[in-house]
Amino acid sequence: MMMPLRCLSELARRRRGCCRPDHAVDAMRAGLQCLMSTCSSTKATDNHSFSNTYATSCANLPEVAPSEAPLSDMLVDSFGRFHNYLRISLTERCNLRCQYCMPAEGVELTPSSELLSHDEIIRVADLFVTSGVDKIRLTGGEPTIRKDIEDICLHLSGLKGLKTLAMTTNGLVLSKKLPRLKECGLNALNISLDTLVPAKFEFMTRRKGHSRVMESIDAAIELGFQSVKVNCVVMRGMNDDEICDFVEMTRDKPVNVRFIEFMPFDGNVWNVKKLVPYAEIMDKVVSANVLTV
Repeated sequence: MMMPLRCLSELARRRRGCCRPDHAVDAMRAGLQCLMSTCSSTKATDNHSFSNTYATSCANLPEVAPSEAPLSDMLVDSFGRFHNYLRISLTERCNLRCQYCMPAEGVELTPSSELLSHDEIIRVADLFVTSGVDKIRLTGGEPTIRKDIEDICLHLSGLKGLKTLAMTTNGLVLSKKLPRLKECGLNALNISLDTLVPAKFEFMTRRKGHSRVMESIDAAIELGFQSVKVNCVVMRGMNDDEICDFVEMTRDKPVNVRFIEFMPFDGNVWNVKKLVPYAEIMDKVVSANVLTV
């Protein structure tokens, strides 16, 4: 009997490039004028169909029939895929300094006047949901350090047609906020955790807090979130020796572990020698025989 391959489910999809790392800032303002001018006039028809060729987790056929929600042609890409998944970056600020993400001194922040306000976030989300988006993910930076995070979740969850309100977080201050966030409609979580060793956590993130992240994972499970995923960025010589330990964790905890390749971007001093390809990650798991019970 085989265990569900929860820990490997995201590897192939990320390799194809359909998903972006959670630190990427989503371009929320681009194309909004076009959407605002077309979403109110876009009407769905019963014969409106979309090809599922190359369908991925980030570009899926809509789960609702066209007659149930208006679908905007603006959200259909050149492969005929309908994009029903919106990511909103709430802040650039973060309370960790992960080595694969940013330098120890941090990064220059965008002036707050240029960031989306609470009302703008709700307005933008409403436009996309009206056009057929049924899943929204809140990212950062670290979204839980935004002071109005509960209020944002409350208003987003009230949008008619939205099925999933998710958040990607480092989990550092999450556990104490979770009960209220769940009451406000948050129903799915991705929690970043790159090591199960407290001392290594402090080295990789340049901050303390491993126990608090573990508490957040356990709290999410206890509160009955419909989806709890653990994001693990794998780096050679850093945490690649823990791959099988993360797989073993799924025996005891109902979580999905997502192994993510170390990706290059400005400020993270990327080095190909630290990259562990997804195929190598899978080989480690298979050769260790940890998927059998």
